[in-house]
Amino acid sequence: MPDFAPPPLDDVDRIMAIMACAFPPEFGEAWNRRQIIDSLLLDTVHYALIAPDGTIAPDRIDCAAGFYLSRSVLDEEELLLFAIAPEWRRRGLGHALLIQFITRTRQSGKKRLFLEMRHNNPAGVLYAAHGFRPIGLRPRYYRTLNGDRIDAITQELVIE
Repeated sequence: MPDFAPPPLDDVDRIMAIMACAFPPEFGEAWNRRQIIDSLLLDTVHYALIAPDGTIAPDRIDCAAGFYLSRSVLDEEELLLFAIAPEWRRRGLGHALLIQFITRTRQSGKKRLFLEMRHNNPAGVLYAAHGFRPIGLRPRYYRTLNGDRIDAITQELVIE
């Protein structure tokens, strides 16, 4: 298996900054820096950043407004993390980034896309608008800081 270079640290910094403000801490969904770096060392993990002006690239963005991180397995792709910083929401950036993700995975020959989200996550509206449908439930999967448990919903998009 070939060795892979670590991701550019400034991209990791951008991802961490977005995650810090975009993921409510009470749900414990954000990854730590080591998890991000380790995942990006795998050739099956992909990411992209979106700038406030809507430019999307895996790198070369000075100011990132959002990102996604995904993993491919055979003919499937799983959206692991997806976030738009709160100050850049409601400007179409989430739609643009999700379209880019779906397009990239379609072009790479993937047949199904998956994601998992906590019940009542507001991003569910975005995912549904792009064709993702619930296919499974993990009861009480997420634990909040106060100990409450929240169901996880698995969603799928079949690419034709």
